Amino acid sequence: MELPEGFGKMMDFGLVEALLGRRSRRFFMGAEIPDGVFAYKSEHAPLPLTELEKMLIVGACAGNTSWHHMIFRAQRYAPHLSNYAAAAGGRTFPSAAGFHTSMTFFTDDEGVYVLNNRDAPASAERDKKGKLDLEAVLGALKGQVTKLQNHRLQLPGEVPYIEAHNTWVVNKPGTLLVIPVADLSQHVLLAICYMLQNGLVLTDDINKRTIPGIAKYSHLYDENAVWPITFLEQWSMAEVTAELSTSCYAGALMLQAMGLGGWMFDGIDPFSMLGASGNPAVPGLNFRYDTNERWPYPNPTGLQGVMEGYCPPHFPDMRAAVDAVCERKFGQGGPFNIRTSGPWKETAKVRGAAEVHSEEFRECVALQAQYIYDTFGKFPGTVPSIFVITYLQAHHLDLAFYDKFFKPGAYLHTHASHMANWHNYK
Repeated sequence: MELPEGFGKMMDFGLVEALLGRRSRRFFMGAEIPDGVFAYKSEHAPLPLTELEKMLIVGACAGNTSWHHMIFRAQRYAPHLSNYAAAAGGRTFPSAAGFHTSMTFFTDDEGVYVLNNRDAPASAERDKKGKLDLEAVLGALKGQVTKLQNHRLQLPGEVPYIEAHNTWVVNKPGTLLVIPVADLSQHVLLAICYMLQNGLVLTDDINKRTIPGIAKYSHLYDENAVWPITFLEQWSMAEVTAELSTSCYAGALMLQAMGLGGWMFDGIDPFSMLGASGNPAVPGLNFRYDTNERWPYPNPTGLQGVMEGYCPPHFPDMRAAVDAVCERKFGQGGPFNIRTSGPWKETAKVRGAAEVHSEEFRECVALQAQYIYDTFGKFPGTVPSIFVITYLQAHHLDLAFYDKFFKPGAYLHTHASHMANWHNYK
């Protein structure tokens, strides 16, 4: 395909310039602030991102970056390779222990989409200098996108669905909204596997008791090495928050290189986003959710056939979810399957060096997970099964707004030349 001049300039844009130039730039072509010190109405019509611009931003947020390099060693079970990861491929953002439970949704004027590449093999191999072919990465990315809805995400620009300071700007015509979503149920399940591999098990700090039946597996863990359920679940939520946020931060740096406006933020009601607003006219992403008088909030669990949480009702019980996690890790395409390709000279030897979770190991993990589900009515017990917090919006900047209200320097040279370099507007 013929690439615009801006593509080459983007490739030459420096990391330090992106870091120092990063700023939330919210006022887009077609926007209006009706009142206050920044009252202004754009003279431009909304201008949607081109397909290339859209894929570059989504790719920056969640593109495949070839193979995950793994964690090499842990003293407790050396010489086995650490067997924590759930994905063989890497993406533009890190994930705790290589769990990679998140998927990336996005919406524009044409629809709602999902990028499903968390289990994808390398989209391209690195050359001898460690470089990837960006066009090959984007080509793979396009094949991993599925359209879910034929219209922009139905999320009104009003409270309580969007926070008051964002009602004028979020999810408006011409904008791209990127929505990374984490399967926190799977992340917690992988964390329990991680714990047991390192000789730890859970204890119920809310009900002040050990997990019934856990003593059967006492030879797998240190009796003094326990983590409270609330600690593990809060820690896991913090880990996926970092995962989702660094995804958006990568996209925010790309905005600077491309000369697009936008910003990363968390000012959308997460339940409304996932489909648990309680208002049928505000379906959001249409995730299934459940309610219970014991829970302070509804609990989204998954989008059928697209992103299903590793918990009931998407699995009959937690043992089935454990088996699914193990299949992801050790089955076809998994990071510890000797037939999965990789970056090493002896890839099969490396992947085969990880200890496979035994039947006894799976039983112990499932016992703990099922206890949480039975005790709290959901899994995880104290945090959401599906979690969303950080978003990235991208749009075409209205430079006239910044020229009117700001001193010179409010936007970068890439913003000043974007229309000429990317849209051939002279």
